[in-house]
Amino acid sequence: MNILILGGTQFIGRHIAEAMLAGGHAVTVFNRGQTPDELPAGVERLRGDRDEGAAGLHALAGRRWDACVDVSGYTPRQVRPSAERLQANIGRYVFVSAVSVYGDPPERPVEESHERQPPAGEEVTEINAETYGALKVTCENIIGQIYGDRSTVLRPQIVVGPQDPSGRFAYWIQRVSQGGPMLAPGDGSDHVQVIDVRDLARFTRQVIEQGIGGVFNLAGHRLTWTDFMNLLGARDPVWVPGEIIQAAGVTEFDLPLFRREHGPRSGLMDVNNQKALAAGLTLTDPAITVRDMQVWLHGKTPPDKLTPGQEAELITTARSLHL
Repeated sequence: MNILILGGTQFIGRHIAEAMLAGGHAVTVFNRGQTPDELPAGVERLRGDRDEGAAGLHALAGRRWDACVDVSGYTPRQVRPSAERLQANIGRYVFVSAVSVYGDPPERPVEESHERQPPAGEEVTEINAETYGALKVTCENIIGQIYGDRSTVLRPQIVVGPQDPSGRFAYWIQRVSQGGPMLAPGDGSDHVQVIDVRDLARFTRQVIEQGIGGVFNLAGHRLTWTDFMNLLGARDPVWVPGEIIQAAGVTEFDLPLFRREHGPRSGLMDVNNQKALAAGLTLTDPAITVRDMQVWLHGKTPPDKLTPGQEAELITTARSLHL
């Protein structure tokens, strides 16, 4: 098959491109060409800028593909022109959305039938923590309107794995490697849930090869923080109650992946993946994800998250409660 990937050189797009190549498919990537590109020479590169709307899509004119995978569509200004331009020239449009479309759902586990948050206006272009999910809702709606049953919407959980630039998973792996007493958030009973990028990539290939339409939550194993700390190999964890973390003003961006049970957006750490599993999603053992991340992170600079000083202060406060 001939596959077009909108994006395709960074993290999720790169893994999807590699999965397509591994399946024997021809891959074309469309992007601005401004980020490092380590894809094989046999991948076709087309250049353009989706932020320019229809004017930035000239390289797509007169071409046909069996399917398009959109990993770089964040705003309606980016998605509508490309979706309209490609409508008559592709078989299936696969849109990589996010579980953030559900907002802060009170019902658990979160299923595909859950109500999404209100869509953002098509004129909105600023992407931040408040607009991200609403913009993805609008983009999903656009794809559904244009492609109908020729569309597939993937809503992944937090995506981790080799080449992950976010540092969210990397923070914990590299912190464990530094040794010494380390902050473990909560009391161990809160939950963390992510998806290995390679599982997402394989499933994307599968829905294209098999012509699977619809909406799918893509989430991995749901672990308690006790299990997660054990998985990481933390030797001297110091459990710091969520109340102390919150009182210190430490957010999930400072202390990645931690959301207090029943706290803000914690429902998104309880995402049901049964529909995707029934359609063929396979999950990597979390221990393999950790191992492969350890190899990839060797020699790399730790991400700029919780500082050692902040961590030490929180540990001191937690320990003082037990004196």
